[in-house]
Amino acid sequence: MIIGVDIGTSLTKAVVFDKAGTSVASACTTSEVHHLPGGLVEQDLDQVLGTVATVVREVAAGLDGPVTALALTGQGDGLWLRDESGAAIRPAISWLDGRANALLAKWQADGVTREVFRRTASGLFPGSAAAIMSFLDTHEPESLDRAAVAGYCVDAVIQRLTGEITVDASDASLPFLNPATRHYDEDAIAAVGLSHRRGLLVEPAAPKTVFRLDERGAALLGLPVGLPVTAGPFDLPASAIGAGVRRAGDGILTAGTTLACQVLTDSAVFDPDGEPAGMFLCTPEEGEFLRAMPAMVGTAGIDWMCRLFGIAVEEIGSLLDASSPGAGGVRALPFLSASGERAPFVDASARAQFSGLSLESERGDIVRALCESIAYAARHCFEAAGLTGTLYACGGGVRSLEWTRIFADVLGRPIVIPGDPGVGARGAVIVAADALGEPVDRELWAESARVVEVRPENVGFYEQGYADYQASLAAARGLWRL
Repeated sequence: MIIGVDIGTSLTKAVVFDKAGTSVASACTTSEVHHLPGGLVEQDLDQVLGTVATVVREVAAGLDGPVTALALTGQGDGLWLRDESGAAIRPAISWLDGRANALLAKWQADGVTREVFRRTASGLFPGSAAAIMSFLDTHEPESLDRAAVAGYCVDAVIQRLTGEITVDASDASLPFLNPATRHYDEDAIAAVGLSHRRGLLVEPAAPKTVFRLDERGAALLGLPVGLPVTAGPFDLPASAIGAGVRRAGDGILTAGTTLACQVLTDSAVFDPDGEPAGMFLCTPEEGEFLRAMPAMVGTAGIDWMCRLFGIAVEEIGSLLDASSPGAGGVRALPFLSASGERAPFVDASARAQFSGLSLESERGDIVRALCESIAYAARHCFEAAGLTGTLYACGGGVRSLEWTRIFADVLGRPIVIPGDPGVGARGAVIVAADALGEPVDRELWAESARVVEVRPENVGFYEQGYADYQASLAAARGLWRL
């Protein structure tokens, strides 16, 4: 049996699936995310590694057979600096971090982000490795001097479990990888002034590479030395694979901390003069890519609203039901992240706003306005990513039926929800099974899905609502630049 582990930003989850793709064991535990003054967001590698050990030991103890492999996926972006032994040089800097906001704005003004996009099809944002590395190169060069590798969450964990210094092509796709060649673009590295730090970037592993637990990793997890381990793809492409995205044009909406909107494509061709935003991600299959628009407007905004109103997240559904489409005239822009927005446009100064409020506005109207605005942001992202096929969805947000219906109505298409949770871990297990030469039946694994249909009576209303959203966004972007 293969244990799939999804190392999220705030939660690490382990899931074991049977041959039909149904989860037979699972465990989860929280990771510590440190929000510091000035928009800094950091994590401790040892604490995150401890969460992996906790969930793996818990599920392994309840299995009635041996563990045959470990499949890892997890959060992408940010910067996880380590030495040759895998020890953290400094706390990991999260993809949520905003210390490089001013640097990103300067790069946009100077054409740096445009130049990198032309070469890699991926946009830069404050929490991307390029921006964080460049910031540290100026303000904390001693950390880069001491590091042996500048990588990401999953490869930081794999180094501690196997001793291997590696990176998956999906992680490396942003910000320096040419997706067509799966090699770094040296001119993109030079454009952000990091050629002298080139030695910190590890060449991506070949697709479906298998590693092995070393003694240190085996002792940590309580599993045998030499156990096969796979590392990646990171959570966005892993979720697409786990949800059932298989045909070009199919897409997946992940309503989690990130509102991740992805569309599968079989072409590496892109418009070099398009909006320099989003990600062009390599997948484990040669010749397949994901055009990803991971917006910063996901469930973190809902959590903020719950704190503001002093309510539990479980109350969101009833509050949505208490308001009708249009939220009683209340409108919102959902950009609550301290580091602004990264897809389908990049603006570190992006901020939220609510309008149309009156003394008659209820909590349900404000909650619905925020949820509708996030759905409009999803439509904006999918238009940029080129969605034409079946749309799948996962993440904590789709546990709310009414919010999922809002997404369907705004997007004007039905949404397929996998019947079993843990699609990121499921995708990692599917990739691991392929790498081990024992592929699963992907059609069988997708049989338990359910469909949330569009409500035709709401489609026209939300068409106008989306037009109003775009107009409000255009006006706000002008104000953000002042």
